[in-house]
Amino acid sequence: MMAIDKKYQGDVDAILSHRHDGGADYWTTPDKRLLKGSPFSAYNSALMLLELGMDPGEEVMKEVAKLFFGAWREDGRFRLYPSGSAYPCQTAHAVNLLCSMGYQADERVQTTFRYLLETRHTDGGWRCNNTSFGRGPETECSNPFPTLVALNAFRFSNYLNNEPALDEAVLFLLDHWEIKKPIGPCHYGIGTLFMQVEYPFYTYNLFYYLYVLAFYDRAKKDGRFLEALAALESKLADGQIVVERVVPKLAKFAFCSKGEPSEPGTKRYHEILANLERE
Repeated sequence: MMAIDKKYQGDVDAILSHRHDGGADYWTTPDKRLLKGSPFSAYNSALMLLELGMDPGEEVMKEVAKLFFGAWREDGRFRLYPSGSAYPCQTAHAVNLLCSMGYQADERVQTTFRYLLETRHTDGGWRCNNTSFGRGPETECSNPFPTLVALNAFRFSNYLNNEPALDEAVLFLLDHWEIKKPIGPCHYGIGTLFMQVEYPFYTYNLFYYLYVLAFYDRAKKDGRFLEALAALESKLADGQIVVERVVPKLAKFAFCSKGEPSEPGTKRYHEILANLERE
């Protein structure tokens, strides 16, 4: 794990300054709502600190991991709110964070991997039955963003490029590049907002889409992936990632200033290139 660059220490301090905003410690609420308070939720704050080079062994990170493991259920699901259903998106986000923190070998995480593989939708991705936008043919599809997040978690596992079910999830996302229209119960589409370079990875967008798919052999030579990569590369400035879209509260942070090149973001772009060269 890289050390925190001095130029980003102010960003780290700013994130840490919000850790009690929800009324409890570690960016959560007294009843442990682990996704509440974005962009300074427990989930997003921990991911940003990792992105800035904080070691997962730091006490604050270990406490966040405990909170998420406390939301784990024996069947592999995670419930990130104190009540209500444990939706697949919650499980995908939780396992994604824990894998990013180095817990992919934990037996609880392994149980979650098996749960996710066993509960895929017929089109290869993941979805829930919560149809906020009503029901239509498009809502019978998986939700692209939770599928992308789940695939990001699986890249840390031995299932990467060894599990045909994940190839089906990859193909579902590549198909969406062609469909483009909003699909899934939560209506994720590929339009103007998707095509804006967003960093840090926060929503379903072009940069995150390419970053995750670049780990999967099934995507690397696919024309749809290469077309998306060309779209991203057309936006580079002197080979650097320029942030086009960022959560407003992060717009002046040094590592992701809107309209400016991002050194950490560019490192993620170089990971995409490295993955393509390893074939």
